[in-house]
Amino acid sequence: MAYADQDGMGTNRLVSVVIVLLLHAFLGYALVTGLAYDAVIAIKEKMTVVDVKEEEPPEEEEEPPPEPEKQIEPPVVSPPPMVVTVAPPPTIRTVDTPPPAAPIVPTAAPPPPPPAGPTAEAKPRGNPGNWANTNDYPSRALQQEREGTTGFRVTIGTDGKVIDCSVTQSSGHDDLDAATCKNVKRRARFTPAVRNGEPVQGSYSNRVRWQIPK
Repeated sequence: MAYADQDGMGTNRLVSVVIVLLLHAFLGYALVTGLAYDAVIAIKEKMTVVDVKEEEPPEEEEEPPPEPEKQIEPPVVSPPPMVVTVAPPPTIRTVDTPPPAAPIVPTAAPPPPPPAGPTAEAKPRGNPGNWANTNDYPSRALQQEREGTTGFRVTIGTDGKVIDCSVTQSSGHDDLDAATCKNVKRRARFTPAVRNGEPVQGSYSNRVRWQIPK
């Protein structure tokens, strides 16, 4: 009996302790919360808002500009006067030097002139009319009854023979001209030309008339 009462008392006591602890905790919370709030309100009311303006730094006084240095002007010195010297032109002396004398070259005396002798032109030997005759007439020219006169010029050697023959006047027919020189060169003979007694080459000119005999 007594043991049972002790258990009931222990339980109630435990409940009471828990309740007390909870109450203390609630009160502590309320106290802390309320006091903190009241303290904040009280501090807020007591605080005065003061606008603190930042003081602008004092303006720095501008230093006066340094005085410009005085430039010392150099003294004006006039240049020395220019002295222009004119040199006299050089004297040119000309010396006339005679040209060197040409060397004297001995010249041989000219040969003595040959003794004067007879001078003569070439002359035909015999009758020039016999140098070309009717028998020499070209056959075709004879058949065609062509006629004409051929002038010629011959060169004569120192032996009197004809060296060359050329036509100086054409008859108008080549076969008649060719027959002229052909026969003259074959038949003509001359006495050669002479100069100072010596035979030299000469020339002779004449004509051959080609005419068909009637």
